[in-house]
Amino acid sequence: MRVTITPGKAKGSILAPPSKSMAHRLLMGAGLSDGTSVVDNIDLSEDIKATLGILEALGGQYTMEDRKVIMKGTGGKKLQTKQALDSKESGSTLRFFIPLVLTGGGATEFIGAKRLFERPLGIYEDICKEQGIVFEKDEMGLKVEGQLKAAHYKVPGNISSQFITGLLYALPLLEEDSVLEVLPPIESKAYIDMTLEALDTFGIEIRQEGHVFYIKGNQVYQAKNVAVEGDYSNAAFLDAFNLIGGDVNVNGLREDSLQGDQVYQKYYEVLKEDNPVMDIAECPDLGPILIGLAAALHGARFTGTKRLQIKESDRGAVMAEELKKFGIQVDVMENEIVVHSGNLQKPQEALSSHNDHRIAMTMATLCAITGGVIEGAESVKKSFPNYFEMIETLGIHVTREV
Repeated sequence: MRVTITPGKAKGSILAPPSKSMAHRLLMGAGLSDGTSVVDNIDLSEDIKATLGILEALGGQYTMEDRKVIMKGTGGKKLQTKQALDSKESGSTLRFFIPLVLTGGGATEFIGAKRLFERPLGIYEDICKEQGIVFEKDEMGLKVEGQLKAAHYKVPGNISSQFITGLLYALPLLEEDSVLEVLPPIESKAYIDMTLEALDTFGIEIRQEGHVFYIKGNQVYQAKNVAVEGDYSNAAFLDAFNLIGGDVNVNGLREDSLQGDQVYQKYYEVLKEDNPVMDIAECPDLGPILIGLAAALHGARFTGTKRLQIKESDRGAVMAEELKKFGIQVDVMENEIVVHSGNLQKPQEALSSHNDHRIAMTMATLCAITGGVIEGAESVKKSFPNYFEMIETLGIHVTREV
């Protein structure tokens, strides 16, 4: 989809979309439960469709009424299927389910977007090698076969928390107790805290002592009725209009939320300063919008940026490429990005989303200042399918061409 955005000021009140990160976690808890759960406030983004599709393939049964998913869980049955499990473009879905299917002891094939299997899976590959589990990955997908064993696991903490979450969901289903030791330094701790909160909601007991998690085996997920909280990650793209002359009130966000991307509110204040410096190692999903806003304001230096390379796109590199079209210079280094100050100019050529939802939304924010055309704008469906409709309610004029 190609969209054209006309310069304008965003104004009004709007409800934050539901948290995709917590929706994954709550749906998985419901899908693994013994009984029927209701998960309210669900947006059917492409990533959430991937998680629902795999839960269904593994034996969960669900219907959807309005924004509620009514899920009859697997009830502790062995998670086995003969069909290929499609993770689409969702790294969370793939990494969450790999250890879960290994609790069933069978053979499973995962498929999805090519980019998905270019992203790291080495933590699981090492575990499988140690336990004699088949792990065969190529650009088309992944095949695993074998039984995950209860053990004392040691994993580095400076990796994606998605690996840790996957193990925390799977290990309680094994017959014996396990220990999961996360070796410091630990990045994305907030996502681990969200996982523990979701697991506790569904009756899973995990004892934490510092960076070590003690997990009893033979646990059963208990059915619950829950609602997904508002999403700080995507709210950041709505609140961003306030830094470029807008007047937007974003409602529906929990002040006591465990979401790490809540930090965007603090970073937006820092961006207003001259020569701001920010470490974004703990919040890589905010990278594109922070870089984009820096270009619109006074420039900035960002550290802790290496993980931007392994997201849906190489986000540092593609932001540098797209901001060049606005007349802004960006220097991308191994673990640092410098956005030079300058005046945003209307792009004389189409902008590209690089098939990355957060790049598309960042480009839309900047186009509200200069005007412009964005190609591949349908990528927002990955996490925020009604994004363009929502900014239209705030007064931003969007023209679509399919």
